Amino acid sequence: MTAFDPAQHRMVSEQRWFEDFVLGERFVIPSRTQTSAVFAAFQTASGDTHPIHYDVEYCRARGMPDLLAHGFQTLVHTAPGAGLFPYLVEESLVGFLEQSSKFLKPVYAGDTLYPALEVTELTPGRTTGVVTLRSTVFNQRKELVLEGTQKFLIRRRPA
Repeated sequence: MTAFDPAQHRMVSEQRWFEDFVLGERFVIPSRTQTSAVFAAFQTASGDTHPIHYDVEYCRARGMPDLLAHGFQTLVHTAPGAGLFPYLVEESLVGFLEQSSKFLKPVYAGDTLYPALEVTELTPGRTTGVVTLRSTVFNQRKELVLEGTQKFLIRRRPA
């Protein structure tokens, strides 16, 4: 029997550097259904206790079919760590520079979200470069519910 090695319990991918990224490259993040547990976890993490996010009858009295997800609850699903991106840049990532988002349609309890990141801009520097990713989230009805950008500072390949 082989000895247990915790280092073998990691996602393994080929290391990428700034110049390895190409425009249009996509990083799909696994889909997730917005269950009551997701709503409860977000409420705990955010401290947001407004009834529009946690009281079904309050929502229905205002014409909504179910609990309305907080915008940041939708945004959190675009976290690159939920997909392969951070495993590709483990040695080259300098930092997460910025994020912006537009919330385009409501997300309700029971909706399934399909997040993805796409390389839209590559800005080279001397020793690093900025990789700009377009973040998108679609729902099960194929409606775009969120779009935005994320920028990462990535090292260039060592000489």
